[in-house]
Amino acid sequence: MKPILTITGSDPTGGSGIQADIKTMSELGGYALSVITSITVQTTLGIQEFYDLPAKSVQRQIEGVMNDLQPEVVKIGLIRTIEVLDVVVDALQRYRPHYVIYDAVRLSSRGDALLSDSLVREIRERLLPLCTLVITDFSADSTSPHGLANRYASAVAVYLSKGATVGQAQADARTYINTQIVRSSDLQGRASELYNEFIAAVSEHFCQYSDVHYYANLLNVSSRYLAQVTKRISGKAPKAIIDDYLIREIELQLNTTDRTVQEIAYGCGFSSQAHLTKFFKKNRGESPTAFRKAKKGRG
Repeated sequence: MKPILTITGSDPTGGSGIQADIKTMSELGGYALSVITSITVQTTLGIQEFYDLPAKSVQRQIEGVMNDLQPEVVKIGLIRTIEVLDVVVDALQRYRPHYVIYDAVRLSSRGDALLSDSLVREIRERLLPLCTLVITDFSADSTSPHGLANRYASAVAVYLSKGATVGQAQADARTYINTQIVRSSDLQGRASELYNEFIAAVSEHFCQYSDVHYYANLLNVSSRYLAQVTKRISGKAPKAIIDDYLIREIELQLNTTDRTVQEIAYGCGFSSQAHLTKFFKKNRGESPTAFRKAKKGRG
């Protein structure tokens, strides 16, 4: 069995990319070699940033692996620049591996575009003709694990490296993936738990702290990740959730107490009555005094 080279991007969550390739290939008894094309910043909620490696760096990685270990099976994933595509195409033409599998994914699992239209055209014209197998879809519903097609392509590569025909490798890989679906569900991270912790913290501290950074630090996550979680689960940014709590508390006190607007302002953490009034008018379209009078009038 010859080693397998995977050329793709990284996924810090391990659900896809180079990490998933290595795990899948190793689990099936293959020997994985790797060349990284892009470093991603992502969580179980999706990709935030790409850091595409220079084409020269990718070229050096490929040359080192090909010259030294001569893999006969190459699995290709994320290519995001024309320059890296040039390097990969040149390498395939030069080293002529026995099998080339391309996992042609254009969108992330969250529906974000990974490649430009111009790059897709170049890949179709220049890379696809060099491939033994192009995986453009792997039948699965929306609840299937993140990186499913990626792992399927990796499994095909392993079975090919063991001497299977292309058809048999595909059949064996599908059996393997179906087993994985039964055994595991998608990695969800701590999103639901974190959201509940955030809501509990806000309900307790919103009168003292209205700054998102306070809650992010309290929960030991970045403000960006906290925002991703709240937007995915509730459709609202963390600040909007905090403000909702404040507005409801202000309305409650205006409706049920005789406290002055200034007293309510200080009790809810505002620096002045003017600050509360500005905040309230922005969110409710009228001043606290007008809101109180209208409520009493309707009462």
